[in-house]
Amino acid sequence: MTTTASTTIASGQAKAQKVPLGATVNIPPRRLDFQFDDKTTARYFYDNDPFLSAFWLSLSALFPEGEAFFVDSVRHYRKDITDGKLKAQVAGFIGQEAMHSKEHEAWNEMGVKFGYPTDKLDKSLGKLLGLVQKRTPKIFQLAATVCLEHYTAIIAEQLLREDEHQEKILDEATAKLWLWHALEENEHKTVAYDVYEKVSGSYAIRAGAMIPTTVIFFAVLAVFQARMLASDGRLLQLKNNWQGMKFLFGRKGLFTKLAPQYLDFFKRDFHPSQHDTDALLDEWREKLFGADGMLTEQHAQASQRKGKKAH
Repeated sequence: MTTTASTTIASGQAKAQKVPLGATVNIPPRRLDFQFDDKTTARYFYDNDPFLSAFWLSLSALFPEGEAFFVDSVRHYRKDITDGKLKAQVAGFIGQEAMHSKEHEAWNEMGVKFGYPTDKLDKSLGKLLGLVQKRTPKIFQLAATVCLEHYTAIIAEQLLREDEHQEKILDEATAKLWLWHALEENEHKTVAYDVYEKVSGSYAIRAGAMIPTTVIFFAVLAVFQARMLASDGRLLQLKNNWQGMKFLFGRKGLFTKLAPQYLDFFKRDFHPSQHDTDALLDEWREKLFGADGMLTEQHAQASQRKGKKAH
């Protein structure tokens, strides 16, 4: 074998070894290095509406600490997973969630530049979740993660399916952030659930955890929303805020429409894969990361920068 051939083979093997484990099971961690600032990002990016824009920024403020909690709860049981495919899925889950935290931190920092308290809200949530980790059993933390992953999956699926919902995101970079996040939430939506089933499988704990998780989730979100609006001088703009609430929770509101999917969680034989998103994910992988994808070049550049830093 010639030296050139040997070098080529070695190079190919090295590249093969660099493929993230999660990518082998369609859960690849994708680095994107989003950049946001208050000069190029629209303040009221969602339908030019202060209430709804504050709502999505409040939701984003949950992600850095929230997704670190998800990762910790799943990683705790990693040693108990013997199935090779699930091990790879767990690796992909951890990698994707780490990227979500990183990219939403960038967006949340943009919120601070607009005068929103996203940094303070992030720290407040960190203290709350730290208390949960100290005071509750590890299996409850995993069950809570399963519950919240169900929320993120169905909210993300709605964004990917509804053109009108997407069109209300007026800022291009912000739209890319949320569409990428929505894609990956559905790529790994079964992982925490399957880990839970392997290490416990208790229906009582799973279904029981959803009640306090739902109460705490919406209570925290309500507090965050109020603080966001207050910082923007809009807390007492009752007419606009009421319209925003109706858009989210009215008879045909975004969250109201998700009620049937939410309630599926309480079925004994429920599994996240029963909400079939395979074709939807194929469509959005092509739209975002295909040959002419919205994020293809950005992803390639971010990966290249990471490679240079590694060397």
